[in-house]
Amino acid sequence: MRVDSLRFEGFRNLEDGEIRPCPGVNVIYGTNAQGKTNLLEAIWLLSGNRSFRGAKDSELVRFGSEFAKLHAEFFSEGRTQSAEIVYTKGKKEAFLNGVKQTGASALLGKLCAVVFSPEHLSLIKSGPAERRSFIDGAVCQIKPSYKDVLSEYKRTLAQRNTLLKDIPSHSELLDTLEAWDIRLASLGASIVRIRMKYVKRLGQCAARYHSGISNGREQLEVSYSSSIPSENRKSAEEARDYMLEYMKQHRRDDILAGFTTIGPHRDDIDIRINGESVRVFGSQGQQRSCVLSLKIAEEELIKLSVSEEPLVLLDDVLSELDSSRQEFLLNEIGDRQVFITCCEAASVERLREGSAFRVSAGRIESDEKDGENQ
Repeated sequence: MRVDSLRFEGFRNLEDGEIRPCPGVNVIYGTNAQGKTNLLEAIWLLSGNRSFRGAKDSELVRFGSEFAKLHAEFFSEGRTQSAEIVYTKGKKEAFLNGVKQTGASALLGKLCAVVFSPEHLSLIKSGPAERRSFIDGAVCQIKPSYKDVLSEYKRTLAQRNTLLKDIPSHSELLDTLEAWDIRLASLGASIVRIRMKYVKRLGQCAARYHSGISNGREQLEVSYSSSIPSENRKSAEEARDYMLEYMKQHRRDDILAGFTTIGPHRDDIDIRINGESVRVFGSQGQQRSCVLSLKIAEEELIKLSVSEEPLVLLDDVLSELDSSRQEFLLNEIGDRQVFITCCEAASVERLREGSAFRVSAGRIESDEKDGENQ
């Protein structure tokens, strides 16, 4: 999977134009606030996703412009295709191969991508909810039906929590708790089993990449930390029954607390380097390297699932990494199409193969030394 051309008009601060990236590593460089991240955002939007910066559609249209248009020619599913999104005031239209779609989400799965931005460091620094969200989002990309299981679990959990709050003043409701427990245990056990299987594969893949990034100096370990110990039973039925029994044992605690104290909504992902917690003991560079390893591993698992190599979008990835880690990212992951933004022009000099684009005040120019690749 690769982008062969990207056109933009009226988008953010970017000057109207077109770039033709190479199939390998593409470095986008320039000083801060010039528009480098906007270029990555444009590619991400064309993959059918919402802005990874949390921007509203109205914020994507350049000040003074009536509309913004993004258009990509890309190779996927064995053929050349096109995707286009047009933003106007209060309206967004998406096209795939020239045919209007019901919405931008219709582009999902056509041009797949994995993105890293500095905000994703919260995966390490923030609480368990951020890590659960990362795993759930990653699983949804390769197992779309998982989204329905998650939604049903959240609805059932909310209903059970409401019941738990009412029981102290309405003891007759206690008898109805069993039905909710059975439903929640069934859904919860399914979620935990899927997550554990994915985290195991993700951890193995991420460890391999992290070893390369750290030049073999660090061993990354990623594991699933469940609020219900030993829940990984051989069958779905055994897992459900075990979780149900464990919930019954904690029923009194739940009633006193007024909410469900155990289950997949309380679980976490344990991330360690050389046996030590990255969140507690990791340096800025180590934390950044861990997230990068997880993101590249996520891309690898998508590729194995859909038999396509997703794009890798790395925003401001080289800062706070030592030279050996930068060298690995620039020159050792080029078997896929990669877009990397950075401030330092010196990074381009270390790029052995690929293309470079300089961004200044929204104007994008192909680097002269690689101009023949464009």
